[in-house]
Amino acid sequence: MRDVLISGKTSFKIEVPYKLIETGEKGNKPLIVYLHGYNQNIEFFEKKVEQMLNLNAYHLFVQGPYPIYDTSGKEKVSKWGRAWYLYDGNQGQFIKSMEVASEFIQDIIDNLFDVIDISRLCVFGYSMGGYLGGYFSLSRWKHVNELIVIGGRIKTETFEGKLNQAKHIKILALHGKKDTNVYPEPQQKCIELLQNEGYDAEFSLLDAGHSLNKAYIKEAKTWLIKKGYFEN
Repeated sequence: MRDVLISGKTSFKIEVPYKLIETGEKGNKPLIVYLHGYNQNIEFFEKKVEQMLNLNAYHLFVQGPYPIYDTSGKEKVSKWGRAWYLYDGNQGQFIKSMEVASEFIQDIIDNLFDVIDISRLCVFGYSMGGYLGGYFSLSRWKHVNELIVIGGRIKTETFEGKLNQAKHIKILALHGKKDTNVYPEPQQKCIELLQNEGYDAEFSLLDAGHSLNKAYIKEAKTWLIKKGYFEN
């Protein structure tokens, strides 16, 4: 005889690192939130976007909450790559885990408002971080002013009927012609949809692949300067 007496779910919390850098003059300035790609971490991503640190801003690097196990056994847990959400083809699970990650990021930003003077907020997401950046921005539209998505896709279908509320967000989508990890056509269609909704949204196709290189960073930085950011 076997009886299941109790079956349920409970929360489990882990510590997730983040890092805030200030560049330029002290005082009121933009906050740029950086969301890395799959199997990356904040230490790696800070080096990849180093050119962005020339902008006069607060730069917030947040690490994905889901560890990617290092099968080699050579790296400590702190060095493992990370993920932003769980995805097995189930859209419900996908959205649920993105919401959890977005809530986690929002908590960090909310605490920063007591410490620094933020004039505007830009979300910068690459690949998996781009998917999350799009979700975060459209779900927390009151807080976001600019959104940059590189090698990812803004899942506009998740916000069908709700896109009108976030039209103040200026959007730049960068994609590589040679990107075979995330094909550019679906992202281009999403940007066209947002443009039809009245968004200030741009799609730019670069002669590049999926890897985040200096060409992407240069385009993103130039775009932000056009939007009123400035270099140190």
